[in-house]
Amino acid sequence: MEDRCGGLPEGKTEELFKPFFKQKSGDRSGLGLGLSISRRAIALNEGSLSVRDIPRIGCVFSITLQKITPPAQKL
Repeated sequence: MEDRCGGLPEGKTEELFKPFFKQKSGDRSGLGLGLSISRRAIALNEGSLSVRDIPRIGCVFSITLQKITPPAQKL
């Protein structure tokens, strides 16, 4: 997923995942919990949620999950 937020200030990418964090500009509706909850839920499923800042353009969010092979069925 990507957005067109205009990029983040230098060194602020991890702050996005803190509970109640909101950018100082743009849409400030909501509680600022979405990314925090998402990262925790993904981590509980042995995955990760990360962000890559593209200065002056926006951010790209990536979710990585393990591929789980279902157990073999007995015949």
